[in-house]
Amino acid sequence: MSVWQLLLVGLVMVLGLVGVLVPGVPGRWLVWAGMLWWSLHVQTGLAWTLLVASTVVLIVDQVVVWQLPPRRIREVGVRPELAAWAGTGALLGFLLLPVVGAIPGFIGGIYLNERRRLGGHGPAAASTRAVMRAVGTSVLVELFASLLVVGAWLGAVVWG
Repeated sequence: MSVWQLLLVGLVMVLGLVGVLVPGVPGRWLVWAGMLWWSLHVQTGLAWTLLVASTVVLIVDQVVVWQLPPRRIREVGVRPELAAWAGTGALLGFLLLPVVGAIPGFIGGIYLNERRRLGGHGPAAASTRAVMRAVGTSVLVELFASLLVVGAWLGAVVWG
């Protein structure tokens, strides 16, 4: 696979990660489509194994998200910049402490945005709890699964 194709697969996966944070965009399936594209071109045992594993992870993720309470975005007043802060925090956490760092990074991004917006620790902590109850858990589960798939792909490209 050429470098340009790898960059395009990576771009599709990054768009999928951003899509996880935007309601109504099929982010996890863009990540899966990138994995499918890569697997069909590389056609190695590792590529097929990652495709099957990512399919299982994303299907389990879908089932888990269905079991969570529905998102209540309008009730809490989630704004686009909040999603950007949460996504950036999750990505930085994922890079600093692979896989498990996404969770505290996501929550930390929400808290930092609310702290900046509201000005104090108490209101920011209360707002962070409200956001996590309303939408954060389902978004976090979906983002975590998508980051696992992207991380596995990146590891396979770099070390495989």
